[in-house]
Amino acid sequence: MPKRILQGVVVSDKQDKTVVVKVERRFTHPLFKKTVRRSKNFHAHDEANAYKVGDEVRIEETRPLSKLKCWVVVDAVAKS
Repeated sequence: MPKRILQGVVVSDKQDKTVVVKVERRFTHPLFKKTVRRSKNFHAHDEANAYKVGDEVRIEETRPLSKLKCWVVVDAVAKS
């Protein structure tokens, strides 16, 4: 099964070797036909502490690394 890859913005880098990434998805509301934005935070592994708040990154699904971390940062799309 292929691993999922998501793109989002780093909202926290306070933890050691971990970043919190906010991933936003957009969809059309089934009844009102209006575009709705929903976001979710993911804890991702950042081995070198290389990413800072505001960086746009891609994260990839992986095995569970801790209680909350099941994602690892692949690369940066845009640095802040």
